[in-house]
Amino acid sequence: MSDWSSRAEAYRNAPEQREGADLDLIVRWAEGSRTALDVATGGGHVARRLRDAGLQVVSADPAPGMQPDVICRAEDLPFADGAFDLVVSRIAPHHFEDVAAAVAEMARVANDLVVLEDTLYVSEEVEKAERLRDPTHVRSYSEEEWRALLEAAGLEVEEIEAFEKRHPLEAWLDRSATPDDDRPRVIELLAGQIEGDEYVDTKLVLKARKR
Repeated sequence: MSDWSSRAEAYRNAPEQREGADLDLIVRWAEGSRTALDVATGGGHVARRLRDAGLQVVSADPAPGMQPDVICRAEDLPFADGAFDLVVSRIAPHHFEDVAAAVAEMARVANDLVVLEDTLYVSEEVEKAERLRDPTHVRSYSEEEWRALLEAAGLEVEEIEAFEKRHPLEAWLDRSATPDDDRPRVIELLAGQIEGDEYVDTKLVLKARKR
């Protein structure tokens, strides 16, 4: 996890990580919840916003440098069944080694709601680019795959929204310390996703409730 600890400051400060309509939506969907778990908190932006909204929040992440309250993998959450009203994970599941196990764990420790946000699958070319840019990338998933994962974990999908995210290309590559030699190939693979000097992707946000 040393790679992620070394990236912590960049993820805390990146504007497209720190803010956005997707974060606003997560806060709205959290209304009525008192306690929350932020899984793979990264720069801590979900935890910060939910605390500002008055929730009691525990943050979890496997990288000590992200300064989580609890150091753990999403696949192994050290909490009791139904311990939190709301469990959230934002723009992290594409890094999970076993996404089905992670979703099952999040469903287990949620008493009511699970909210997941992640990059929407586009193509195998984009997947290759993502892995070359950042070898910790495992896979992005389609809306159909996300629905199946959530339903298999005993959750009922209530709402789904999509948001376009624009990433300044060089800063995006810098944040994952992509080697200079690999950058032209990443850009070539992402040709259909690049507008000017920005990489454009879609984030899918899913709200699911325990059955």
